Amino acid sequence: MLVTNLNDLNDTDRDIQSETWRSRRMVLAGEGVGFSFHDTVIYAGTTSTFHYANHIEAVYCVQGEGTLTNEETGQVHELRDGTMYLLDGHEKHTVRATTELRMACVFNPPVTGRETHDANGVYQLVLQEGSDRKVPTKANVETEAMA
Repeated sequence: MLVTNLNDLNDTDRDIQSETWRSRRMVLAGEGVGFSFHDTVIYAGTTSTFHYANHIEAVYCVQGEGTLTNEETGQVHELRDGTMYLLDGHEKHTVRATTELRMACVFNPPVTGRETHDANGVYQLVLQEGSDRKVPTKANVETEAMA
């Protein structure tokens, strides 16, 4: 079991900051669970373009308002509390934060913490040995007889 408090990550190597966003990485590849989990804040009034060519990302907005633009199609989506988007086609996308956006993000394959965005907003693929050591190979589901 891993228990982490977000504030304990402040000013550590898991606290990554740029001019437009801050990402605190709560679970990384080294935990060996097959995904990484990040708490990301997009600063109000900013625009950020990302392209995860080597990762699938699911993002759940827990706070704020803004827009998400699919740069490949031009389609624009509203972002607000309760909105989730899945970048399962490696879509290049732009997030415009009207107010501060707080996002819960999951990456697969997991981020190691050593990645940086290149000029196109892409994370290079950095693999870490053992990053999938705890991934289940079969489901362990208990069934209960219905009365």
